[in-house]
Amino acid sequence: MSAPQQSASANGIPTGAHLPDSATPATAERIDAAVLRVAAVVVLGAIMSILDITVVNVALPTFQNVFAGGGEPLAYSTVAWTVTAYTLALATVIPLTGWAADRFGTKRLYMMALTLFTIGSTLCAMAGSIEQLIGCRVLQGLGGGMLMPLGMTILTRAAGPKRMGRLMAILGIPMLLGPIAGPILGGWLIEHHSWHWIFLINLPIGIVALAYAAWALPKDTPHPSETFDWVGMLMLSPGLALFLYGVSSIPAEGTFFSVKVGVPATLGVVMISAFVLYSFKPAHPLLDLRLFRHRNLTISAITMFLFTLAFFGGLLIVPTYFQQVRGETTTHAGLLMAAQGLGAMVTMPIAGGLVDKIPVGRIVPFGLVAIIGGMFALTQIDAHTSYWGYILPVLFVVGMGMGATMMPTMTSALKALTGPEVARGSTLLNITQQVGSSIGVAIISVVLTTGLKNDALVAQARDFAEASKHVSDPAQMPGILARFPEVAQVVARFGHDQVAAQAGLLAAVRDAMATVFAHTFWVSAALVVLTLVPALLMPRKREVSHLLDGTDADEAAPVLLH
Repeated sequence: MSAPQQSASANGIPTGAHLPDSATPATAERIDAAVLRVAAVVVLGAIMSILDITVVNVALPTFQNVFAGGGEPLAYSTVAWTVTAYTLALATVIPLTGWAADRFGTKRLYMMALTLFTIGSTLCAMAGSIEQLIGCRVLQGLGGGMLMPLGMTILTRAAGPKRMGRLMAILGIPMLLGPIAGPILGGWLIEHHSWHWIFLINLPIGIVALAYAAWALPKDTPHPSETFDWVGMLMLSPGLALFLYGVSSIPAEGTFFSVKVGVPATLGVVMISAFVLYSFKPAHPLLDLRLFRHRNLTISAITMFLFTLAFFGGLLIVPTYFQQVRGETTTHAGLLMAAQGLGAMVTMPIAGGLVDKIPVGRIVPFGLVAIIGGMFALTQIDAHTSYWGYILPVLFVVGMGMGATMMPTMTSALKALTGPEVARGSTLLNITQQVGSSIGVAIISVVLTTGLKNDALVAQARDFAEASKHVSDPAQMPGILARFPEVAQVVARFGHDQVAAQAGLLAAVRDAMATVFAHTFWVSAALVVLTLVPALLMPRKREVSHLLDGTDADEAAPVLLH
């Protein structure tokens, strides 16, 4: 390394960066206009990708009815696959991104990802069945999964790792807007237009993003490097899909030992185990598990996995509670969900700035404690719990905890790595995050679906409503009620007042459903408590960043984060 390069590295400037002669270390560390232009592209793409997760969350009850067969709503665990399939597709494509960026160039690949995401969104809007929608969500996720890693690669090359904490705060914008704007936008579009528009809205945004990316992103020259681990990908991706499919089939089958549950779940575990054993053999594996020799990376990865599993699984069912238990419209449910995003808006920028100055071991546990308190508070909700006096403050606190947890955990893991390891380490963290989210969604949807199915009143009320649709003679009602004893017991309290009986039955069903939702939050709360265990092992002393160790002038490694 030449003397000028050594001086640049000592001042935190990436050795591969080309600064004008007049640049000083102070000016190089500022977020300048050129970096902001690139950051705007990254943020726009990230908003599209992240919004599409939160927008769909509020639409799940709509999907249950729109795609219902024979008049009976689809199981919640079935429509939850519109979320699981998307996040699994994200996890599948992330390891491919670094290799493809070297081969095709980051700008070209970023625009290809935008195009694929936009086409996938349009096809989702045209889906005629839940199976078609799930398939199109996979296509959409393949494009969306590349947007954030590619964007972060481009941004890190432009700005350098010295400003990582502040760049994390910039990239936190989509994570703030997603939980706030996603449910509101999704609810409004469904209520005032149709569910198709939660996907069609991406068409004009995608076109604008493509045009802006073509103008703002710097050109780069592809430099094909290592070969891609297709063998590893063919084991890990199908293995995860099979395992999650088996788990998600438990409510419908009623037991783990059915063929539909046991066979795919077992095959999935076998394929994932085979991948773990295989991954230590190739020079450039799909996931470099050797990096777990770094203690901080291992602790951060475990923390991230448990956090995303608990947090995103629990967050998924909150808008469904608002709609199915409290009878809110999709728009109102979206507005109520904004409290969680507002909480994250308070703490995420603060955490992004503090992570460059304070050890993450003194930040993340406090964020998790806030989430734990919020999740346990949600276990006490019922069908009449006050919004302003209880639920919204709780969601706000949970959001604050999320804002203080996610980015610092990512940053701590990457600081432990040397330059050549950063891209592989961040890919490993991305996969951990997406897989944790997918498993969390599957677990929580299974717990909720099973609870609703096993509640006698909820199950009988649904069947009673379907059976009574075709009754024209009131004299037939006693015979129908006799088939549903739990419903009959509630209706009997109101005598012959049919209007009061109908209202009373609805109230009783919502009370029962609220109890199931509260019990489901116990699962999420317990999982967040488990997350606190590895979080307490995170560094409590100032960490030295090794991001530039081992890099030459033209080998500054990009950081891939999602």
